[in-house]
Amino acid sequence: MPKISVLTPLYKTNPEHLKEMLESILSQSFRDFEFLLLNDSPECGYIKETIESYNDKRVIYIENEKNMGISYSRNRLLDMSKGEYIAIFDHDDISLPQRLEKESGFLDNNSDTGVVSSFAYKINKKSKITNPINNIEIKKGLVIKGCVMLHTGAMIRKSVLVQNNIRWEEAFSPCEDYMMWARLIDKTMFYNIEEPLVIYRSHEGNTSHLQKEKMLEKECRIKNYLWSKYPYFSKLNSSRSSIKLFGFIPFITIEASGNKIKYKLFDIITLIKILK
Repeated sequence: MPKISVLTPLYKTNPEHLKEMLESILSQSFRDFEFLLLNDSPECGYIKETIESYNDKRVIYIENEKNMGISYSRNRLLDMSKGEYIAIFDHDDISLPQRLEKESGFLDNNSDTGVVSSFAYKINKKSKITNPINNIEIKKGLVIKGCVMLHTGAMIRKSVLVQNNIRWEEAFSPCEDYMMWARLIDKTMFYNIEEPLVIYRSHEGNTSHLQKEKMLEKECRIKNYLWSKYPYFSKLNSSRSSIKLFGFIPFITIEASGNKIKYKLFDIITLIKILK
């Protein structure tokens, strides 16, 4: 059995990004892994051709018969996996050479930790994505701030998911990653390795760009759940985000404070208030 299962759903992946992603995993310093790739856009024949051209026994390629969505695809990959650890990896990012080695080494040496991730570079390497490091600060951040664990760079102890029947939930897509962390808060410990192990590709094709309004709505639902379950942290919470017209005019502003969420039009007119 492989030590690690790397899970990567694919959807209309840019051919050049696909190659960079594949090569970043196949060239890892840690070698004991299986690389599971699921194509959720089976009409894109080039994806299968590209993957099979690498002719690596660690690569396992499958397709959905039709587009089924990201959470379904992640769960199908999870069900196929044989590794002790699950390495999450998105289809257009790049893992640095020692990512699997360092994350699996951390889990080997810290049996009470079920989720480890890391810092990241953005694709131009001119800026860095950082998050809280230790368990308490991460959990506080998940409740107060949002998704402070980089999903595409995370490694999870599979037994924690199986024993607690935790999976990616379609009802919270495209924030299924955030909801998974929310479910795991009282189940295990978290840690962020204090160095970039992933290069994150931010572009207009990202889900965070294409589904911004939907993401904001799902994020609010998850925060309501967290504030209700963890009232101590919720009292510390105060956040503000907005959907902007033309990139600068605030159209819908979302203000969250304690147990209240307020939606405002043009940052002036209150549309609705929600209490948990």
